[in-house]
Amino acid sequence: MNVPQVEPTIRLRPATLAAMTQTNVTPSGAAEYAHERETAELLARQAGAVLLHYRRTGFDVDHKTSADDPVTVADREASELIVAGLRAAFPDDGLLSEEMLDSPDRLGRSRVWIIDPIDGTKEYVDGTPDYCVSIGLAVNGEAVLGVVLAPEKDELFTGIVGQGVWKNGQPAGFSDREPHSSVLAVSDTEYSRELHTYALPTMKPSGSIALKMARIAAGEADATFTMSPRSEWDIAAGMALIAAAGGVTTRRNGQPIVLNQERPSIERGVLAGRPDVLAWLVPELLRLNMPEQIHGVQPSDDVWTLAPQEAQAGAHAGANLHLRQAGGKLVAWALVQPGDVPLMERLEGDEAHRSVLHKDLIRIYGQLKE
Repeated sequence: MNVPQVEPTIRLRPATLAAMTQTNVTPSGAAEYAHERETAELLARQAGAVLLHYRRTGFDVDHKTSADDPVTVADREASELIVAGLRAAFPDDGLLSEEMLDSPDRLGRSRVWIIDPIDGTKEYVDGTPDYCVSIGLAVNGEAVLGVVLAPEKDELFTGIVGQGVWKNGQPAGFSDREPHSSVLAVSDTEYSRELHTYALPTMKPSGSIALKMARIAAGEADATFTMSPRSEWDIAAGMALIAAAGGVTTRRNGQPIVLNQERPSIERGVLAGRPDVLAWLVPELLRLNMPEQIHGVQPSDDVWTLAPQEAQAGAHAGANLHLRQAGGKLVAWALVQPGDVPLMERLEGDEAHRSVLHKDLIRIYGQLKE
């Protein structure tokens, strides 16, 4: 099928680009986060010890939805340890962990801890060091404190907005590389699938996005972007670290990310890093027609108009609409009927883009009747 070509609609407004050159405002009461920092660092260290223990003794691997979405006993035990510690220290705060049953109770809390006990479980399972413990604190939807521990290398990154960034207790911060010579930390999965074909400067593929963001805040890379969506627990701590260093994290279209949402999924790609590097990178991504996947597309989304009428009609009838765009033009789309065994109702578009979208939908839904 020939996918209709639509005039690009995804453009960062001048005000958005200008915002990328501004540092975050110091949050009220930032100096009061010493107890939160100490607690989060201690719990990250303790959780890291759990992960290293299972690395030595071995563990079984289960899968949530697909082979690309593993989970282990180490994920669950580390989550329980962190959650119990935060509940004891801050009983009035909300909690959101990837490995904990979610509760709407957190939505009424102004302070919410957002946790990924292992960001990079696939790497953890594969025996590589590219995973981390990620603990973030959001206040009124804003990431204000982040702690990221890379257990294998004993690297502890901490950031408090308005106070700064530390690596293993020593002050850290952004690099001074020129934007056109910047280091871009990218997904190893996305790099191996297609990113390697694009003419961007130094790309550094790795697994954990939280660890990517921590390394950016410490000057070891300069920016990151994703082609596919992420969840709040993937990026909350990293958002705080980057903000503490004076950077920003947004959706790929430049819109802000507000944490502690009812659905803790950021339904499209993200951008994060040094403001000057992002101001250079965004036009480059548009120039290169860099693809992006958007899941659960709604009429209020800026990409809704890219969808053909039959896709919009299917979404109105109750199907989940998933789009893949490149440079503001539709390259693939899918309709999935939800249910105990979700049904792939339609999958249309350019063959290569359709294949990538299909793989991502398998990861999301697990079983798909076709």
